[in-house]
Amino acid sequence: MQPGTTVPAPPSRQAVRNATLATYAAFIGSGFAFANWASRIPQVRDQLELDPAALGLVLLAIAAGSLVALPLSGPVVTRLGSARTITAMAVVLGVGLVVAAFGSLVGVVPVLIGLFLLGFGNGAWDVAMNVQGTVVERHLGRSIMSRFHGGFSLGTVAGALVGAVMVAFSVPVAVHLPIVAVVVVLVVVQQTRRFVPDRDDTEPDPAGDASPVSALAAWREPRTLLIGVFVLAFAFAEGVGNDWISIAAIDGHHVSEVLGTLAFAGFLAAMTIGRWFGPGVLARYGRVTAVRGLAVTGIAGSLLFVFAPVPALAYVGAMLWGLGASLGFPVGMSAGGDDPRRAAARVSVIASIGYCAFLAGPPVIGFVGHQSSVLRALVLVAVLLGVAALIAATVREPERSADA
Repeated sequence: MQPGTTVPAPPSRQAVRNATLATYAAFIGSGFAFANWASRIPQVRDQLELDPAALGLVLLAIAAGSLVALPLSGPVVTRLGSARTITAMAVVLGVGLVVAAFGSLVGVVPVLIGLFLLGFGNGAWDVAMNVQGTVVERHLGRSIMSRFHGGFSLGTVAGALVGAVMVAFSVPVAVHLPIVAVVVVLVVVQQTRRFVPDRDDTEPDPAGDASPVSALAAWREPRTLLIGVFVLAFAFAEGVGNDWISIAAIDGHHVSEVLGTLAFAGFLAAMTIGRWFGPGVLARYGRVTAVRGLAVTGIAGSLLFVFAPVPALAYVGAMLWGLGASLGFPVGMSAGGDDPRRAAARVSVIASIGYCAFLAGPPVIGFVGHQSSVLRALVLVAVLLGVAALIAATVREPERSADA
């Protein structure tokens, strides 16, 4: 710092509390919007007469949009800040929902365009809200990232339940999703005004270097890349659950559409519970032990869902699957933000790798399901969670020096 330069005051306790609530709102809004879409996938599939392979390719548009946005999001968040990034991306996501909703009445092409916009908005929004989450964690002095992701899961539970009600009352997709888009955009844009600045020059740099790392440099860091692979495995488990549980329950376990949507809601509810109680679990056992135990839980749950002889056991499997997948993504984001000066670039890289699961997940499950069945294809979830358990040591908390 140059002599005579004024040091900006850190945010007040009230400002940090407001930012904490606003960050919850960003996570909840993102989850609510996505789950409302996911809850209507079976109806869109039927309206467009898609087989599993074709549906997998349509869902690929979401991941494609995210993967275009994610590499760009690090520099964008660094330049514009998380608040303005989320504001812009909420509008993009809302437009995508509306286009996809009306496209379901017309044909596959407008649905693909809408889902690409949905994925693009969601991808950059995801990085920005995780960066703000790491900022809030530092100001609070404790880890609550999993609770922010629990807010996302709470939003997905609420969205899935709203979707189940819309299905039960035969509300058209073209009416349901535009209303959701307007509500989400209005609420989230208003809440981002309460964010605190992403960077605070009054904070010490644990690495002893005040210069932020570039996105390109972050791609050359072995630990960052391994965390990305770890997140990819958990993202695959989460994303496949979001996209395919309701369809697998309906087609594989032969339950009604409403009960299939409720299986999806049970998966999300268990994930929400795991994320809400995650800080206590992480504080007691540490990141590595906690995520390894949950990976094993997710393996058991996904296999039970696939091979359950009766639907009741499949619902238990769905909930264990959701619980097991709950902490991998938020722990990976926290690990990426361990060094505050490099959080935006590293979170962007980790999220980019993780979202490859959303790129690969829908078509892989769709193509394998086309050859056998969607239900049997879900065994791949257990395989990738096994990989996550093996490399979990990469998210270990960094050792802090006495000076830091």
